[in-house]
Amino acid sequence: MCAHYLVDPVACTPDSGWEKGQVENQVGLVRERFFTPRLRFKTYDDLNAWLVDRCVAYAKAHRHPEFADKTVWESFEEERPKLVPYAGPFDGFQAVPASVSKTCLVRFDSNKYSVNASAVGRPVDVHAYADRIVIRQNGRVVGEHRRAFGRAETIFDPWHYVPVLARKPGALRNGAPFKDWVLPAAMERVRRKLAVTDDGARQMVEILAAVLTDGLPAVEAACAEALAHNVHSADVILNILARRRDPGPVPSIQTPEGLRLQHAPVADCARYDSIRGG
Repeated sequence: MCAHYLVDPVACTPDSGWEKGQVENQVGLVRERFFTPRLRFKTYDDLNAWLVDRCVAYAKAHRHPEFADKTVWESFEEERPKLVPYAGPFDGFQAVPASVSKTCLVRFDSNKYSVNASAVGRPVDVHAYADRIVIRQNGRVVGEHRRAFGRAETIFDPWHYVPVLARKPGALRNGAPFKDWVLPAAMERVRRKLAVTDDGARQMVEILAAVLTDGLPAVEAACAEALAHNVHSADVILNILARRRDPGPVPSIQTPEGLRLQHAPVADCARYDSIRGG
């Protein structure tokens, strides 16, 4: 981390306990200045955004301890051009090996997270960040979720289970990963219309499977086009996707006037008869 941010750490002097107190005093000062009374935020992003605003406001309102004629913010602005450019966030995480269950779940820190169905049966590496969980298999990301801090929670990504639906389409109605699954508007309308048909689950699975090859925006657009024509069957939607994948005939190129032949060649197939006769 120090190499990433180009920081030169300074260790405390051995057997000098009073140096630890100086650090603790600074932490207590910051806690009293910015976090009293105790605050609550839904996400780390909300906390960091609020903290940036408070720090800037404090710097603009207080004088620099060494330059009484300037505020802390004014001194910072003078130093800004000479500062080392920000190198981006440090990729710091806790790496833990794990196995994938038959239900496409990986356990980490008392919670379970889903991964792609193709990852079942092989070990994975869990990279635990402060705010998210990234699961990799042979260097490839097979699952990513916001980190859960409760206990015995199961976090699903329904798209991880779409390949499984090809074998068990009925799971789309009552499977745990698909409970309260909100699809894009047009696809959600198609799902509601297909729900009242006998083979609606199978047709919806075919549409969802197309997302794995064509992408979500393309399938959503195909569903919207089908609904605009008052149809919603999987065959129609898949046909629309196929037509959009096919670029169609290549447009003819108009020959510039300067390149037109003055004397067009005349085909005379009779000349082949003379060759045959010889």
